[in-house]
Amino acid sequence: MSTTSDLLTKYLAAEEAILDGQSYTHNGRSLTMADLRWVQAERKRLQRIVDVENGTGGGGFKAATFASTGHCS
Repeated sequence: MSTTSDLLTKYLAAEEAILDGQSYTHNGRSLTMADLRWVQAERKRLQRIVDVENGTGGGGFKAATFASTGHCS
């Protein structure tokens, strides 16, 4: 597993923690431990990197292979 995969796993856990209510209110003041939008954006960025590393990224460009046929025009 790559370092990027490890980070992705941590961001997924962080996103889940935020969604499970990682904020609270006390005496009229609210505290949120992390920014959900930022965590989601970073998770998506890491997912794209992992997909490329694993060769499963879709929607991108693929490398073309040109075989020499020995013919010249």
